[in-house]
Amino acid sequence: MEKVRISKLMSERGLCSRREADSYIERGWVRVDGEVVAELGARAFPDQVITLERAAQARQTSRVTILINKPIGYVSGQAEGGYQPAVVLVTPRSRAANDRAPLRFERAHLQGLAVAGRLDIDSTGLLVLTQDGRIAKHLIGEDSDVEKEYLVRVQGRLGPNGLALLNHGLSLDGKALRPAYVEWQNDDQLRFILREGKKRQIRRMCELVGLKVVGLKRVRIGRVALADLPMGQWRYLRDNEKF
Repeated sequence: MEKVRISKLMSERGLCSRREADSYIERGWVRVDGEVVAELGARAFPDQVITLERAAQARQTSRVTILINKPIGYVSGQAEGGYQPAVVLVTPRSRAANDRAPLRFERAHLQGLAVAGRLDIDSTGLLVLTQDGRIAKHLIGEDSDVEKEYLVRVQGRLGPNGLALLNHGLSLDGKALRPAYVEWQNDDQLRFILREGKKRQIRRMCELVGLKVVGLKRVRIGRVALADLPMGQWRYLRDNEKF
């Protein structure tokens, strides 16, 4: 049995992200079999017990996750092409009136936010920004299996085998896509449920079967739905909500 970097083991066990693990190790907040880890890059055997000090646990519980109903015209992450990032929408004034989370907005809540599942500039709906590396890994890590649901307005004519291909049988960038769940909602709108998130995946899938996407809205990630969150507004993920 070979030793593995402790930060990698911590990430694999869902304790935190690898970046957070390195930060905790630097602060002396990580123990392996009861002994404090003294240096970055330290390794341990996969069957050893890794624990976090209370200070690390307290930091994790204080980290926030923010849900935004992103409008068209905002990018998900860093500003680009003259367009603003969606995080600029997170202000006290734009907080949803029905946000039931018992948190007072603080400027510190804007620090270190990571986008956990991007939305194109011309797409709307549920966007997740989080300070919690565990949530980011759960939603967008290589092994993530979390469902993302979209309502997609389309133009064009779908061939007789088109719907079946959207569900399973298409490839992008030379790689077969995972099975999806796609059904008609009405005459011009499809419902997509995906478990992966390649760049502009739904638009490219539709192009392959003769359809053009004219509107795309993400309405759910895992067990968290967009529901009645108004366009351009945001709320905190509540303690009793899990993706």
